[in-house]
Formats: sequence, structure tokens, C-alpha cells
Amino acid sequence: MGIKASLVDPHGILDNWDGDAVDPCSWNMVTCSPENLVISLGIPSQNLSGTLSPSIGNLTNLHTVVLQDNNITGPIPSEIGKLSKLQSLDLSDNFFNGEIPPSLGHLRSLQYLRLNNNSFCGECPESLANMAQLAFLDLSYNNLSGPVPRILAKSFSILGNPLVCATGKESKCPGMTLMPMSMNLNSTGDAIPSGRPKTHKIAIAFGLSMGCLCSIVLGFGLVLWRRHKHNQPAFFDVKDRHHEEVYLGNLKRFQLRELQIATNNFSNKNILGKGGFGNVYKGVLQDGTLVAVKRLKDGNATGGEIQFQTEVEMISLAVHRNLLKLYGFCMTPTERLLVYPYMSNGSVASRLKGELNGKPVLDWGTRKQIALGAARGLLYLHEQCDPKIIHRDVKAANILLDDYCEAVVGDFGLAKLLDHQDSHVTTAVRGTVGHIAPEYLSTGQSSEKTDVFGFGILLLELITGQRALEFGKAANQKGAMLDWVKKIHQEKKLEVLVDKDLKNNYDRIELEEIVQVALLCTQYLPGHRPKMSEVVRMLEGDGLAEKWEASQSADTTTKCKTHEFASSDRFSDLTDDSSLLVQAMELSGPR
Repeated sequence: MGIKASLVDPHGILDNWDGDAVDPCSWNMVTCSPENLVISLGIPSQNLSGTLSPSIGNLTNLHTVVLQDNNITGPIPSEIGKLSKLQSLDLSDNFFNGEIPPSLGHLRSLQYLRLNNNSFCGECPESLANMAQLAFLDLSYNNLSGPVPRILAKSFSILGNPLVCATGKESKCPGMTLMPMSMNLNSTGDAIPSGRPKTHKIAIAFGLSMGCLCSIVLGFGLVLWRRHKHNQPAFFDVKDRHHEEVYLGNLKRFQLRELQIATNNFSNKNILGKGGFGNVYKGVLQDGTLVAVKRLKDGNATGGEIQFQTEVEMISLAVHRNLLKLYGFCMTPTERLLVYPYMSNGSVASRLKGELNGKPVLDWGTRKQIALGAARGLLYLHEQCDPKIIHRDVKAANILLDDYCEAVVGDFGLAKLLDHQDSHVTTAVRGTVGHIAPEYLSTGQSSEKTDVFGFGILLLELITGQRALEFGKAANQKGAMLDWVKKIHQEKKLEVLVDKDLKNNYDRIELEEIVQVALLCTQYLPGHRPKMSEVVRMLEGDGLAEKWEASQSADTTTKCKTHEFASSDRFSDLTDDSSLLVQAMELSGPR
């Protein structure tokens, strides 16, 4: 409640934070563990202002704090150093100011730290050098000055801080000798990567030659700061002490030999899954780390090495608790491999089919959490990632489950990156039969709303425990699956939808709400479908009734106009008894 009191909330996002009914696990933007401990506070892109209360230090079980893309001002409270379990802290794109508190160095479990695009000043605290677990650190586009401690993070950016000087200089950086900001802090030197604007090189060269004329350098810095929204920061690598290990950005570039050893030479016994992209193998790295190695088809395609590496590095910057982290990749003239952490609970599809021996049936509460986690992952890809990413193959097989059965969206590795200037991407149809939005199937035109459609089908799969094609055919409704679900909803017979393995252990009111969200997501016209931010809010219990009522009114007025696109015609090709209906339904190429 202290956090709520210090923030200005123009859209009422935190209205259900009620101090008289203390159950924070039911509040918007708050996530709890199975033991009802508050472990995540995620309020990105909500136009919040005000300050961050020091009382955040009392939430000692927090693993994740995400407040990015708001208008919050003031300093980071030093009390944040009490959050010993914190693994991810994202305060980027706000107006935080003052010095970075040395207490951040107490966060020994922190792996991901973003403070970029704020107004922090002063020197980087030496304590940041103590954060041995830190894998990703972004301090770019602030007003920091002085020397930078020797940061251990493998991915580290400090671009856009004109007064920062090189590690190893004397305490106050005599003469204000500047360094190229995109250069490895542990190296002595090469040129700035060519991806940065030429004006950046000129600014640094001018600063080096003029030394004392800091005002000129600051002028260039301000120009670059204004442009930073349009230029993706160049993340650079702090090299590992073992020179033979190569890191690009926050990715490791693996040698083919070490992945062959890890997977027992890509043994069939190690296959975790197969798809249109190729096979996924379980592997064990030399240090004992379990990984999943995705071996892409058409790995020997000529050309494209630079494009592949660039796309993979860009995708790796999409970091969120509900997105599958990319450890690294391997690229040879004949192979393209992606390396991910191993997910012990497999995919949602495998758990719904009961394929994992000894694993219990997913209960209703877990299925709800999976839906919400997957929605938050897609929300990040669509609205909080820059550039935004369209997944294009949202389905139960691509939602993975970690040790705690938390949803992790996978297989967005080579999805098309969508620039903000573009409203859609037209490309060859890729996806899975039964999950493909009608406009994508007919025109090859995809947008975020294509993913929203796939998410709606995913919700129905979680409810029924069956693949989309299976529960459509089970009702003997050849192709009219969504019309069938809508009819069942109207007749108030939703119990016939529910997975028999749940044995009636589910909440009837929640069932109807989730079915309504699914039907909203799978509306025929993309413009009628909600955004993922709206989907997340509806799954959290906010705004569903209004959205559903509006959709019913719109549906009544447009029925006659869209009669020629009746669902039984629109979807007949998705469930036809043809040669398409084989086990591998993927239409996608290498992903």
C-alpha cells in the first residue's frame, strides 16, 4: 500500500489494491508463489508517475520488479538492496534521477538489470562489480560520469553517457579522456561497431581531441539521446576470462563440437520434440548445465550468416520471465543451432496429453496461471519489446513449463521482427493448422492480432485438454469449432468442454470468463480482437464484462455483412479429412 500511495495512477490500474482486504495475490500486476508470497511486481507501460516508495524493501520475497516505460521520478530507494531474492529489475524508460544506490550491489541473486533511459547522475557504484550472477546490465542514456567498475555481466551497455571514462583511469579521470562507449571495457581497442550512426563517431572523436570542452561533447550526447528511441543500442560483450569462449552481446557462440558432445552426437534417444523447424535435443554441457538444442532444418542454406546472427542477437534481447531465454547459438556452413535452457516440465501440449511419465494432471489453478503467464509473455513481445515481435505460431506445444510449471513462451526465435512503422508483415504462411488466424491463412498478412487468435485457441486447449483439431472433431462439427464453442456458451453447457481429467475440480464462473476471453480473441475481424495488454487485464479480472458486452453488440450489427464468411466455410480447410491431417501439422519453414 506504501508503493501505491507514492505512485500516481491515472488509469486506475491499482484500484483493486485494497488495504482493508489484504490479499495481494488477487491484485492486478502482482504475482504470488504457491505459498502466497508476493514474488513479482510488474506494472510496465501504464503511464504511472510519482515516486518509488522505500517500503518496497519490505517485500523480501520479490524475484521480479518491472516498472519500465512509465513516468516515475525521484531516486531508487536504497531499501531495494534488501530484496536478496531479486533476479530481475527493470526500471528503464522512466525519469528516475539521483545517483545509482550502492545498495544494489547487495543483490547477489540479480541476473537482469535495466536502468537505461533515465536521468541517473554521478559515478557508477563500485558495488556493481560484486554482482557475480549478473548476466545483463543496461545503463545507457543517463547522465553518469567518472570511471566504470569492472562489470562482470556478459552483456553490458553504457552508451549515451558522455562523461563516463574508461575503467582503470585514476580516480577522477584526469583530463576527462573519453572512450568509445560501444567498445569493450576490458579491451584496449577497436573501432565502434558500424551499426551506430556516424555522428556518434564524430562526437567521440571531437571529445577526444578537445578534451576539456565537455559542453560540446554533451551537446552531441543530447542529440544522440533524442535519437535513441530510433537507434537500437549496440550491446557489447565483456569477454569471459577464458579467451576461448566467445560471447556476442549476451549470447554465447557455441562450437559445433561441444554441442555434438552435449547431445551424444544428436542421438535420436535425446530428441525432445520434432517440428517444421527441425528437431530439439536434450543436452548436457561440460559444466553439467542441462540445455535444449534446436537443430534447424536447411542449416546448409547458402548465405544469410550475417542476417541469422543479427536476428538471433536481437531476439536474445527480449528478456522476460515468461519468455524462453536464449543461451546461445552455433553457426557453421552446414548447421544452424539454437541453445536454450532445458524445461523440466515439457510443453503444455505434452502435459495435456499426459505424455510425461509420472507427472500429475495439470489442475485448474495451474492452467489459469499458464494462461496468464503466456499472455504476459506475448504482451512483452507485442508492446514492451523494441522492435516488437510477432510470434506467429502460438499453441500449446510452444508454451513450455519450468520447474514450477510457470509458462514460458518458446519458439519465437526466428519470428519476423516488426518495425513500429509497419502495421503488418506479409510473408509465406507459417504456423500450425487449427491455430492460424483466417486473415493470415487467406492473405499471408500477419499482425499482433494473429497471435491473439492463436492465444484464444490456446485457452480452449487448456480448458478441453485437447489439441484444437481434436476437440473440433470430437463435436462432429467439421470445421465449425468456434461456432460450436459459441453455441455451447449460449446454451450454458460449458461443462461439456472441460477436460475430463479435471474431474469437475474447476470454478464454473472462471470457466465462463476464460471461454469469453477465448471467443473475444478468436473473432473473425482482427480489429475486433483485443490487444494482449487487454487480454492480460481481463485474465486478471478487469474489464471483461464491458468488452464482452461490446462484442455482442458489434456481433449483432455485423452478422448480416459477414454472412458470406460463415465459420463453417472459413475453417473447413483446417479440419478437413485430407492429407494435411498428419501428426506434424506445422506449415512453417525453419524457425
